Amino acid sequence: MSDRNSTTRVAAFYQFVALPDYRELREPLRAFCAGLHLKGSVLLAQEGINGTVAGAPEAIDPFASELAHGNMFGGRLDNLELKFSTAEAMPFGRLKVRLKKEIVTLGDETADPARQVGTYVDAAEWNALIATPDTLLLDTRNAFEVAMGTFEGAVDPGIKSFGQFKDFAAASLDPARHRRIAMFCTGGIRCEKASAHLLARGFAEVYHLKGGILKYLEEVPETESRWRGECFVFDERVALGHGLRERGLREQELGHGRDE
Repeated sequence: MSDRNSTTRVAAFYQFVALPDYRELREPLRAFCAGLHLKGSVLLAQEGINGTVAGAPEAIDPFASELAHGNMFGGRLDNLELKFSTAEAMPFGRLKVRLKKEIVTLGDETADPARQVGTYVDAAEWNALIATPDTLLLDTRNAFEVAMGTFEGAVDPGIKSFGQFKDFAAASLDPARHRRIAMFCTGGIRCEKASAHLLARGFAEVYHLKGGILKYLEEVPETESRWRGECFVFDERVALGHGLRERGLREQELGHGRDE
């Protein structure tokens, strides 16, 4: 999606990687973002980094370069999942850099995406995978997100927060019956944790959409899409459609809380 007609660029990013010094990284990262006049939210934990920031187009490039190649992280973010989009107005009110136990909360210490995750499937290959017989298509997002849009035929776990996914899996998924699972989420991070959890429980084939729904909406033509509805995003744009176009929904119309 072009940045030419927008004054605000948005970068969403994450990587599971060992950051034993994550507490010491907080202030340098906050100061660097503030110096570029960025706003948004960044989470740091021993297991990695997760965030979305927005600012002037000329500020986002040096920010992304520092994460991937700068001295702050010392080259550790060498597999950073990074997606860009635009906003008609600044989608965040302030800058927050927070320390967390997990960068996405599941509450399962056996789920370690830095050690093992499911098989990544690029957006261009996703339609073929989910059309394969005996494939369980699983939406790992929260119920209010699913209600706004999902892939045709996807199972809704009916959860209020991602931390409940492991309970859903224990009650509803069986390695003997569900031998091939294809899962998806907004940007890919929840699927990293969810796939690691299922693999640890003995599921044989677990696939997940690389880059998440956002990458699919960016790359797959609407005429070929299996997506229906809008994709909820955790900022003031609220929802995006194909081409990552803003849908212009008002958050107060949704009547829900947010789950990071």
